[in-house]
Amino acid sequence: MRWFFLFLLALNVFYYVWHQQQVPLRPKEIAPLSLFHADQKNIRLLSESAEAPQRRPAEEKPATAPASACVYLGSFPVEDRARQLVQRLLSLDVQASVQTVDAAAGLDYWVYLPPLASRQASLWQLRELQARKIDSYIITEGDLTDGISLGIFQRKDSADSVVERLKAAGYDALVRELARSQHDYWAQISAESGRLVDDSLVRQLAPDFPELQKQTMPCKNVASPQ
Repeated sequence: MRWFFLFLLALNVFYYVWHQQQVPLRPKEIAPLSLFHADQKNIRLLSESAEAPQRRPAEEKPATAPASACVYLGSFPVEDRARQLVQRLLSLDVQASVQTVDAAAGLDYWVYLPPLASRQASLWQLRELQARKIDSYIITEGDLTDGISLGIFQRKDSADSVVERLKAAGYDALVRELARSQHDYWAQISAESGRLVDDSLVRQLAPDFPELQKQTMPCKNVASPQ
């Protein structure tokens, strides 16, 4: 009887082992590949994070300051008028000084004979012209040194007329244009008083200075108020 019991026990053990071997393996749960990629997409570099400290931009070179400009009132062909304006401005607590500004005033036309091969030849030509009562002078400097000046004219037709007369006398004269400049006088307003010179002040001064204009130009060396 005991052997029979042991036989049944061994049979049950054998059956249990055999049954376990026949049970299918449970699949191991693996997250879908798409979720793996999705997690990767959520990975951000520290530099891309909103909480990352902002990188300081490279220091920029300071912009070059524009050339200083001043307010001017003028202009006057004579210095005395500019001095009168400055005195009037000073009485109104507006600091100003007289400044001279060179302004283009058109062209002059210079009639001349080019230099000859030598100074001696030019001097002989000069004496010849003067013997014919033609106003002429030797040029002593510049690129026309030893040439002969025959006059400077404000009108081109006057210069052309002289050229034609000289051509008839056997001389090939030329004409050179010269920029003509004139001195204008302005009242330069100091930087501290610039804000005081507005349109109402210009209108206030206009009855005594009808030619008055207001302009902004580069500052000149400021002299003491006149």
